[in-house]
Amino acid sequence: MPKFALLVRATALSESGQLPPDMGTLLTKMTEYNTLLIDSGVLVAGDGFQRSSFGARVHFSSTSPPTVSKGPFELGSLVSGYWIIKAANLDEAVEWARKIPFATDDGVVEVRQVSGPEDFGEHMTEELKAKDDELREKLEKQEE
Repeated sequence: MPKFALLVRATALSESGQLPPDMGTLLTKMTEYNTLLIDSGVLVAGDGFQRSSFGARVHFSSTSPPTVSKGPFELGSLVSGYWIIKAANLDEAVEWARKIPFATDDGVVEVRQVSGPEDFGEHMTEELKAKDDELREKLEKQEE
């Protein structure tokens, strides 16, 4: 089944480092939502991020070594958290995103399908597929 990322956009509040005044209620509702995802068998992973002032960006160029810039960064397209879920299609993933218990006027969740080996056509050779399978199995064992 396809996987989708539910990417939570950062807000001025999440970047401020301050907790919302109703944090206890929000945590309770998020726990209920996560329980629903797990009980429905769709949750693969999920977490929140620290504000961007604790982060860095690595910039790549074909003509020079990678460079690093330290946060904080402009709000724009910053991500403050994510879920990875399994869903039959984009519409189903969007329906799960609509159930996220955010009570904010500036909340945005971007829904994106995760690429799989099948998305790379003939470039994903049998040898690369076998290596990809091996790496996924190794990762699963590490998570146990």
